[in-house]
Order: sequence, then structure tokens, then C-alpha cells
Amino acid sequence: MTPRLELDPALVARARELAARAGQPVVDLARQHTTVSVERAVLRLAGLTGTDPLTGGVDGGAEGTVPWVNRVVDAVREQVGLEQGVAMPVWHALTSGDAPSLQSLAESVGAGTARFELPTGGDADRAREAARAAVREGIARIDANRRRREELVALHGDPPRRPWIYLIVATGDIYEDIPQAQAAARAGADVIAVIRSTGQSLLDFVPEGATRTGYAGTYATQENFRLMRAALDETSAELGRYVRLTNYASGLCMPEIAVLAGLERLDMMLNDAMYGILFRDINPQRTFVDQRFSRMVHARAGIIINTGEDNYLTTADAVDEAHTVTVSQLLNETLAKEAGLEDWQLGLGHAFEIQPELPESFRLELAHALLARSLFPDAPLKWMPPTKHMTGDVFRGYLLDGFFNLAGALTGQGILLVGMMTEAVVTPWLSDRDLALQNVRYVLNAAGGLHEDFHPAPDGFIAQRANQVLAESVDLLEKILDHDKGLLDAIADGTFGLMRRPADGGRGLDGVARKSTEYWNPATELLEVSGG
Repeated sequence: MTPRLELDPALVARARELAARAGQPVVDLARQHTTVSVERAVLRLAGLTGTDPLTGGVDGGAEGTVPWVNRVVDAVREQVGLEQGVAMPVWHALTSGDAPSLQSLAESVGAGTARFELPTGGDADRAREAARAAVREGIARIDANRRRREELVALHGDPPRRPWIYLIVATGDIYEDIPQAQAAARAGADVIAVIRSTGQSLLDFVPEGATRTGYAGTYATQENFRLMRAALDETSAELGRYVRLTNYASGLCMPEIAVLAGLERLDMMLNDAMYGILFRDINPQRTFVDQRFSRMVHARAGIIINTGEDNYLTTADAVDEAHTVTVSQLLNETLAKEAGLEDWQLGLGHAFEIQPELPESFRLELAHALLARSLFPDAPLKWMPPTKHMTGDVFRGYLLDGFFNLAGALTGQGILLVGMMTEAVVTPWLSDRDLALQNVRYVLNAAGGLHEDFHPAPDGFIAQRANQVLAESVDLLEKILDHDKGLLDAIADGTFGLMRRPADGGRGLDGVARKSTEYWNPATELLEVSGG
């Protein structure tokens, strides 16, 4: 997968330099702050699971829906604040004999008897040593899962060709998702994405256990991760190729879900720097702090991230705003690499969303796809199918999906999400998925190697359009740097997806805390050894 367009190398270098400068204030922000979800992720790495049986959900739901990690972090925040992190007060309580285990300490929090304080001197040294040892066990499990993935890929083999075929299942019931996912893998899917229940990204807790009541998707929980991974391992052995599993590390619990993905050997995670800000109105500061920690976990776990640039084109014009996609890709790249991710882990997003009636629409799609492929030659780009201009005419939709698949073959995309002819009509039936996979298989069998022969003329329409979008991207990055607060101000101005999201607005800001000089996080310390 090598570049097929002759882009101006000086302009490419300028774009990356500007993206790094635009991203630096966000990196500084993330380094200077913590969040309730980052601190809860520390406790999850140390093995704390389960829910308080005496607490109801934040929505007045059934008993036992508030996780112990939430209860403990909330208690620490109330008694001593989050500015120093939860590790020192929690493990001080344990090393002082207040409770024999983390689980017992959580139960004393539920009973209202736990008291937290910041240790000093020798007490601080003992707490730090105990916290580091506990969190190291969780990271060791993540390391073991990465090795296990590599063993299974060596045993069963990877798919014989690129792009990998990516297909979504989403019934709301994990026990219905499993047979659908296995059937999809048998029909040719290489990556199974279990889409999340609507609204889970707005929950400030991660549900527990196997769930059967999701709406338009299935809740992301550790047990659901475990069940699906085990099922796909069985199918991988049956098929003789390793089938990858994807979920979503986004929303208010991004760091925790990233940890759970590492603990249960997921292979890809949706993890965009700005998606939650723009499309879920989650506070920008909360998002950028959480995403840096989550990407450090993904880097360690060997997980491929998928970014969400395709979503911009559902609210903005795919031609007029094409440069915002490129700018977001460049920003996602610089922020991901700072957190320790490598090129092969950057599933940067883009989409086939140009109005089909526009003259030369397919040539424009090829130009935009080749620009992404040329800018990021070593990244497994995630190519998204048409959704915005799907009308309910399934025959027209099937044709558009065929053109989308052909564009993916021509431009050497890495991950191809299967388009559905019933998009905008119904949640796909198994028969819809089967037809969609037939479409993909035909195109890739007939034209899968065509990218080797496809070399647009250096002075032709496609090359000129790609260079135009790149130049517009550089102009936009320069404008972002003209803002007082750089990227944060640009987001507030509606630069991406036409969504205006101020830095002090949205959900989750109350869960952000500025680190004190005494802040310490054993997870960050251990992850940064191998990260950014």
C-alpha cells in the first residue's frame, strides 16, 4: 500500500508540522488534567469489578447498576479530591489495614465507613509500591492478550487479501449477536463490530455483565466482550483465519472501555479524538484527557483504532468540506502517535459520501480516497460506505455500494466497512448482510488487484483535486493556529462537521480535575514506558 499520487512533499511536511503544533495544546491539556474515568480505569486495571447491590442506576433503573469503581472514585473525590489521583489514598487505605482487599474496601465505601486520606513519608512509599504492583497485574494481562493475538494470527492466518471486510452486528442482545457475528464471519467478514446501544456514550458508568436489552445496539461490557471474543475464536479456528473484534472506546467512559478491551483481547476500537465532542456534545476538555489515556492503553494492547472522520460528511458537504476530513486525519495521527500508537494501528476514517448526482462524483471520490492513501501509506485506512444519500431505493443503494467497493479496491484501502442496500430503511436483516457481502466479494474478486495498475495522470483531474484539498487543509490548519486556544477554539467555531462545541460546554466537564504537583497515576507511569 504505497502512495499513488505525486503530492508536493513540502506541502505534506507543512501539513504535518501544522497539525503537530495545533495538537500540542491539547496534549498539554491532557497531561495537566485527569478525569473520573481515567481514575476509574486505574481501579479496573487493578482488578476491581462488579456493582454496588444497594445502588440504583442514574436513570432510576434496577439495583446494582452503579459499578464499584464509580463508588470508590466518587468517595475519594468527595473526601480528598481527585487532584492527586485515586491511587495513593486507595492503596494507603489498603496498606494501613483498613480493608484486606480492593473489593472489601469498595464494600466499605458502599457501607459509608471508608475514610480516605493522602499518605506521607513511609506510608506514601508503601502505598505507591502496592498500587504499582496491583496495576502492573492488569497491564501484564493486556500484554499476555497481545501475545495471544499474535499466536492465533500465526496459527490461523490473516485474511488472504486487503482490504479487510468489516461488518456490523447490533441486535441489542449479546446472545443474538453471537450467532449473527459467526454467520457473518463464515460469509466472509474479517472484522466484526458490535455496535453500542444508543446513548451508552452518555452514561458515566460502564454496565456490568451480559446484557440483552440494548436499543439499536448492544451494551459494551466486559462480559459481552469476553463472550463475543470466545465465540469468534471458535469461528477463527473453524475458518482457518483470525476474525477480529471491534467495539467503541468513546464517550464518557472511554478510558475504562479501552482497558476492558485490552483485558478481553479486542482487536480494534472506535476511538476518535473529536467524535464525542461533535456528535454527542461531550465536553472537549473531558474528551481530550480521556482519549490520550485510552490511546496509551490501545498502544500497549496492540489494538487498531478507527477514527470517525466519515461522520463529518453526514452533516457537512463532502466536497466543500473535504479538507476538514484531511485536517482531522492529520490531527488524529499526531495525537495518536504522541500517545504511543504506531502507523499500523491508525485506522483513519474517510467516506464515500459525495452527492451521486454531482457530475464526476466518482472521480472526486477517488481523488479524496487517494489523497488519504497517499498521505498515510502505512495506515490501515477505514473506508466507510454511503449513508447520507441512501434514499430507500434498494436497487440504487446496491449500485452505490458497488461503486464504493470499487473505489476501495482501486485506492488500496485497508479496512472496508460493508455498505447495506437497506441503509435508511431498516436495521439490516441477515439476508441484507449476505447480499452486501456478495457485492463486496464480487468486486474484490474481480478487481481486488486493480490498485496495482491504477495510476492517475499527474496533471489529471484526480491529482489536481487531491492537491487542491491538501492545500485547503494547510490553509485551515494555519487558521486554527491563529485562534487563541488553537484547536479548542476551532471546535467551538464549528470548523468540523459544522458543529459548534465550546470548551466549557457539553457533558462531563464536572468530571475533569487539574493535577496537583503531587498527582501520581501508576497506570500512566507504566504505560508511558512503552508509549508516547
